[in-house]
Amino acid sequence: MHLSLFNRLSPVFVCLAGTLAVSVAKPALADDVIEEIIVTADYRGRSLADLPSSVTVLDRQTISDSAIQHFEELIFLVPNMNWSGDGHRARYLQIRGIGELEQYEGAPNPSVGLLIDDIDFSGIGTIATLFDVHSIEVLRGGQGSRYGANALAGIVYVQSQRPGPVWDGLVRVSAGNDETASVGLAAGGPVSDEWGMRLSLQKHRANGFRNNAYLGRDDTHRRDETAARLKLAWNPGEDWTFEFSGLFADIDDGYDAFALDNSLVTLSDKPGRDAQRSKGLSARGTWAGSDKFELVAISSVADSEIQFAFDADWGNAADWAPYTYDFVSANARQRQTVSQELRLLSRPDGRLFDAADWVLGIFYSRMRDGLQTLNQGSYYDPFWDFALDLDDRYAGDFESTTWALYSQTELAVGDRGALSAGLRIERRSSDYSDSRGLSLAPGETMAGGEISWRQEIDESTSAYVSLSRSFKAGGFNLGFVPEGRRNFQREYLWNLEAGIKANWLQDTLRFNAAVFYTRREDQQVRTSFQLVPNDPASFVFFTDNAAKGVTRGVEAEIRWVPSEQLTLFANLGLLDAVFHDFATPERDLRGRDQAHAPGYSFAAGAAYRYDNGLFVGIDVIARDAFYFDVSHDQRSQAYQLVNGRFGYETADWSLVVWARNLFDQNYAVRGFYFGNEPPDFPNTLYTRQGDPRQAGITFEKRF
Repeated sequence: MHLSLFNRLSPVFVCLAGTLAVSVAKPALADDVIEEIIVTADYRGRSLADLPSSVTVLDRQTISDSAIQHFEELIFLVPNMNWSGDGHRARYLQIRGIGELEQYEGAPNPSVGLLIDDIDFSGIGTIATLFDVHSIEVLRGGQGSRYGANALAGIVYVQSQRPGPVWDGLVRVSAGNDETASVGLAAGGPVSDEWGMRLSLQKHRANGFRNNAYLGRDDTHRRDETAARLKLAWNPGEDWTFEFSGLFADIDDGYDAFALDNSLVTLSDKPGRDAQRSKGLSARGTWAGSDKFELVAISSVADSEIQFAFDADWGNAADWAPYTYDFVSANARQRQTVSQELRLLSRPDGRLFDAADWVLGIFYSRMRDGLQTLNQGSYYDPFWDFALDLDDRYAGDFESTTWALYSQTELAVGDRGALSAGLRIERRSSDYSDSRGLSLAPGETMAGGEISWRQEIDESTSAYVSLSRSFKAGGFNLGFVPEGRRNFQREYLWNLEAGIKANWLQDTLRFNAAVFYTRREDQQVRTSFQLVPNDPASFVFFTDNAAKGVTRGVEAEIRWVPSEQLTLFANLGLLDAVFHDFATPERDLRGRDQAHAPGYSFAAGAAYRYDNGLFVGIDVIARDAFYFDVSHDQRSQAYQLVNGRFGYETADWSLVVWARNLFDQNYAVRGFYFGNEPPDFPNTLYTRQGDPRQAGITFEKRF
């Protein structure tokens, strides 16, 4: 663990403790309670207090207070969660130091799952915009029983707003610096005695905080994001309920993120694009016509078109003269997914031995993912009369079929104890072929599960301990790879975790904490090297198996509502994620921290709402330094960000003035270390900066 952590964070802890000490003198009113949180990503939709795992739930109020547009703005609030800025938006996520850092080739193989209204968008989370989103649940640690191979590190489960019992809606308009402008409309309610619906539409536009000095433009890293959501609820009778969700997202963002001097002023002559157009449908039906069990059926289908292109040399002809140095890279991806799940859940009369609840389910999915890649460019050195021309293109098609059978049983022991056990067996079959003549058809069977004990200490406090095994499918590398590294093996993750969950002070203070120890067997590690020193598009990325990886840490969350006016929160993650045994001919990483695994992540905030409608809020966020990648030893700098907001609200409308990164701190979200400047091409650290200060105003009308 990082011993300097408490020295670095002690001023924040002192301030927070002082705030809490002052606030404790105010008596809590009867209505100032924290509502019970139901985790819908679980099989049964259990209470957060009853779930024996580390979970963060971001409710609608938190989302509205802490974010402007995209899920990446909320990642800072989740302990031990990070993201890689290898794209305009955060689609590569890491939980507890585990997760991908860049775009995949060949087989999609994410470590962190992403579900939006039961539709699987794992690895392609560019579309995770937030307008009219009801909640976001982040389940940390392997979810091998619940979600299988796509959830080695955890799962992010996003739910849009459901139709309510009466008609309501909102109009939200925002404007800010960087030419930020957005407008959103949502409305829903009962259509008949059986049907309810909710529809939301939003358009968001901004320039993207980059100035391209060569082109004289400030929109080469633009944000142009459109989203539409439709949710239908159908209750045809006492025994049946249905929920249908539809999503359309058109994200057409620019990609001009890197500058040669690591600033926000770019020089590229061919700025790129990071775009995703996705359509998805899901249906969830529940039959409760038996006293012994209920049946849940979940179906989904999605289609995504993804474009990712960039100026690979990050410069232009004038800057590189007298050398000719001009490279571009472009990728076009088409992904279709179909899934079906059937789940039986016991009811009180169907418990085993009148004491054990059970779940039994079967899952099927099919995915097709097609990729077309173009790497093109030229280099000419007039002094050595050396020329290099590149025109590398290929097309690949990947298709996989997954079947899984799972079960879970929870046995009540005494009045306050519960023993739970789960098992999942998953079979994955794949086919891959490409224009270079490579043809592969891997298949494998994997198994995972967990066992846990939960004990109620008293009416407001419970503790748990769990041991789980999750898995991630093996796969293959494309293109030129080192000898013997075409294929890589599946990975298993063992996680031992203990935690406490409590609602104290008459349900005005919620406290959750967990400690964990994780051991990864045959750990999959994606690394890279540059084939041609003066060709920035010649990076070879490949996945290899490390022998072992070890992660241990702590996660704690506290939320306190001491009065009707005041809300306080603090979240802390401590992480020690290292390669236990990983040595290759190129590098020896034994004992080194893993990439994008900061030693600490911290967030704290307060919001005060005056009786006259005025309100003010502030959030403080801190991140430790972390290694950017496995292929080099360059690190980020630790940083702290402050976000603030104030405004006026009534029952019908609100006006908010907000600021993110209030003190305009520089911080990096991705880093590369390679040679990209002729003629000598010295290895240099190039970083992508996070968003600078952003300020604006939001008006919302509710009806």
